[in-house]
Amino acid sequence: MDSRRRGIARRVRLVGIGAGDPDQLTVEAVEALRSAAFALVTVKREDDPLAAARLAILDRHAPDLRVVEVQDPSRDRSPTSTSTTAGYEGVVADWHDARAEAWERALETSWSASGGGDAVVLVWGDPAFYDSTIRVVEKVLARGVLAFTWDVLPGISAFQLLAARHRIVLHEVGQPIHVTTERRLADAVAAGETNVVVFLTSRTDLTGLDDWHVWWGANLGAASERLVAGRVADVAPAIADARAAAKAEAGWVMDVLLLRR
Repeated sequence: MDSRRRGIARRVRLVGIGAGDPDQLTVEAVEALRSAAFALVTVKREDDPLAAARLAILDRHAPDLRVVEVQDPSRDRSPTSTSTTAGYEGVVADWHDARAEAWERALETSWSASGGGDAVVLVWGDPAFYDSTIRVVEKVLARGVLAFTWDVLPGISAFQLLAARHRIVLHEVGQPIHVTTERRLADAVAAGETNVVVFLTSRTDLTGLDDWHVWWGANLGAASERLVAGRVADVAPAIADARAAAKAEAGWVMDVLLLRR
């Protein structure tokens, strides 16, 4: 029977979970997990360590919650497709469309089985920063097959953890922070930005920034966490080594850094 006819609400809750440490969840997030009908967990491969981290959080805070695994569609990462901004944005849009279709199927099936209720999606860090989950949910609704309400519960973001671990303020007194991706770092420097938080790094290329100061962290909040700080020319090799060590230990690496001239 259609859950809407039975009067049971259907809602998707995007829950920020920090960087994988179960202790970093807010009380609001924990309550959302415990009151949900099921959790939607995307899986990129058979031994996906990020999916395992999400499952560990559920085991800690909501061990009885039903888990619905969704195979994450692959994304085109070929250099010919992603070498330009327009090409990269097109590839990401296609990936989001495929994700929306997969989520739609999983939600429809799971709500039919549960009779409605809340579906929680565990979002790494905070859903507001360099994450596609909000856009995917909007695409699911735009497809017009499912009707549901949704909300967002904030989490601890990577740059909050970076500042805490290094015991720093992310900006000088009264000065701005420029937040960008590694892909656009060179543009930010050329435009005169002098205090830059950088996400979505793949190799931490700091060429030409020798006299800048860097505060760097990888896998923040996880057992494989690594931290390096200092003058770029002095610590660039240490960052490369620490990044490789974090990836070898965890099977994945996510890093973020603050650069200041």
